[in-house]
Amino acid sequence: MKRIQEVIKERILVLDGAMGTMIQRHDLQEADFRKNWFENHQSSLKGNNDLLSLTRPDIIESIHRAYFDAGADIVETNTFSGTSIAQADYNLEKYAYEINFHGAQIAKKVAEEFTKKNPTKPRFVAGSMGPTNRTASISPDVNDPGFRNINFDQLVEAYKEQVKGLIDGGVDILLVETVFDTLNAKAALFAIEQSFIEMEIRVPIMVSGTITDASGRTLTGQTTEAFLISISHLPLLSVGLNCALGAKDMQPYIKTLANKSTFYISAFPNAGLPNEFGTYDETPSIMCEQLEKFLNDGLINIIGGCCGTTPEHIHAISKLASNYKPRAIDLT
Repeated sequence: MKRIQEVIKERILVLDGAMGTMIQRHDLQEADFRKNWFENHQSSLKGNNDLLSLTRPDIIESIHRAYFDAGADIVETNTFSGTSIAQADYNLEKYAYEINFHGAQIAKKVAEEFTKKNPTKPRFVAGSMGPTNRTASISPDVNDPGFRNINFDQLVEAYKEQVKGLIDGGVDILLVETVFDTLNAKAALFAIEQSFIEMEIRVPIMVSGTITDASGRTLTGQTTEAFLISISHLPLLSVGLNCALGAKDMQPYIKTLANKSTFYISAFPNAGLPNEFGTYDETPSIMCEQLEKFLNDGLINIIGGCCGTTPEHIHAISKLASNYKPRAIDLT
């Protein structure tokens, strides 16, 4: 099977869509988040989607399969909140490794099944590493600007545990995503590099930031270019943006990355902005109309969807992307 470093030179790769959106379609109850693992756990667990890799692996497997069926080349593991830091909200810190290991195994099983069916279109698994629910750069207490409820070393320790679970489970890529605080991301990247040394293995790294509004900055105040510079010391496979914005609003910031970076460029926007009910209204055709501008301008190497996107969106995006050549990297 070709490595992703080879395939990405040949064509635009398609990432999957939203995991949470698909999980919501199942109308799950508390029992679904406890099955066979947490029957007697004292805290409420409903909504802790990462647990479903343990308690309802059938659902997670079906979601990965739906995205591969739709044409995705890469699926993300169901591990966005798979750190001990995020799981502490549910008193489940000690299950972080299991969440990542099993999440990776489920995705890898489906990827290998699809690659075997069509070896000319190899499928890959990206280990999803979310930002955690804490920020190392901003105080959560407006009355104490210097206070932090997490530090760099704590983040590194938690991320190393996540990385070990993901790599042991068989991921092909590590994806540090939805970066709203670059200091958190740098802790994740430091943890990854330490893990590579300790585990004597190396996989490609993708990083995807989040521009939160029309200011063109991350939540912690960095511009797109500053975000890029902050992480460019590592040999990344790709850098890009996801979440917060729809494709139309994301385009100028993707253009900045494409103009400034020697890495491959990824974009997986939301299906527009959330409406008053917190759902997303952009249809696959509307989203593709906006994404076509990215492709016409030759900005993209990896394209997919974030909040509100479904296999229907990814199917349309896959068909669209097949008509375009990937962004070429100029290393001169």
